[in-house]
Amino acid sequence: MASKVKQVLCLLSLGCLASAVTAAEQPPAESPSLNPDQSWTANFYFENDLFSDTDQQYTNGVRLSFVSPEIDNFIDDPDLPGWMRDANRLLAPLDPEPVRLGEDVSRRLIFTLGQLMYTPEDRERTSIDPTDRPYAGWLYMGFGYHTQTRKQMNSFEVNLGMVGPAALAQESQDFIHDLRGIDNFNGWHNQLRNEPGLQLVYEHKNRWLRQSLGKGWEHEVLLHAGGSLGNVATYLNTGAEYRIGKHLPHDFGTSALRPGGDNSVPGRGDPRFRHHWGIHGFVSVDGRWVLRDIFLDGNTWRSSHSVDKEPLVGDVAFGIAATWQQWKLSYARIYRTRQFETQQGNHNFGSLAVSYTF
Repeated sequence: MASKVKQVLCLLSLGCLASAVTAAEQPPAESPSLNPDQSWTANFYFENDLFSDTDQQYTNGVRLSFVSPEIDNFIDDPDLPGWMRDANRLLAPLDPEPVRLGEDVSRRLIFTLGQLMYTPEDRERTSIDPTDRPYAGWLYMGFGYHTQTRKQMNSFEVNLGMVGPAALAQESQDFIHDLRGIDNFNGWHNQLRNEPGLQLVYEHKNRWLRQSLGKGWEHEVLLHAGGSLGNVATYLNTGAEYRIGKHLPHDFGTSALRPGGDNSVPGRGDPRFRHHWGIHGFVSVDGRWVLRDIFLDGNTWRSSHSVDKEPLVGDVAFGIAATWQQWKLSYARIYRTRQFETQQGNHNFGSLAVSYTF
């Protein structure tokens, strides 16, 4: 797999230029340079409540992830380092069996880097507001894998990082606010204290329905269920997504920046590999039963600001997405129910995602 990485990095800059020059002349045949089995996918997610003219609660999130080409086996593939194969043996029960599913299985690795930040409503206040959420940041890197067939996808991720000043949330927010001429928040010295964070995330996705509507138009329903375990977040979640449009991508959804949500990797037969443009609208829902949320419950082993959380939280998202050659671009508006008892109403924010397969 290391040799594949070197090849794609060397060809990336030339490939981007060549595709821009020749896009109008491409034949409607599958491109040999975009074999879905041998392609990387890079995903960039950006979420911010400034899309909805607010600046509070879950106020910003960014994540960059890379999903590898297919590998033969998480345990036996010689391209994987020995320590990784040993670790994967412990995760074997989460890996679906091809015979049981009746389809060929595609296995890929995922690498992520992300940051989340949370603020109360009152930016002027310098003392703790006992009725509003704590200031908090979460800077993390993650490793995981996807196992998928035509109709199912299992995702498992391990995220490691820091909560607190080491997450650099204040520095990141102040930098952006200074660039845009927005007043800074005055209470960041009250943020949660430094704490190492661990999050184990599992999610199963199922393509429950996919039907043709004629002339390249389709619609489908995708179901998902999973959970998270760790001092950062412990919850169970489930939900669904409905998509309708022209040349729907052969992936597993157009989701927001949620753990386990890196599902924009195109599968075999995807219209992007045949130079078909596509556009679709989508609506998704996700419900969570929350047992632990460090951004509301406060530090695990130290005294800190906290609020009484709501155990049941739901998200509803509406959006539009487009695909063209290697690219997928989507935007969604997400509405989230109250996360703690004294929260003043629901919260909403925008989510922008860009994926590039190479």
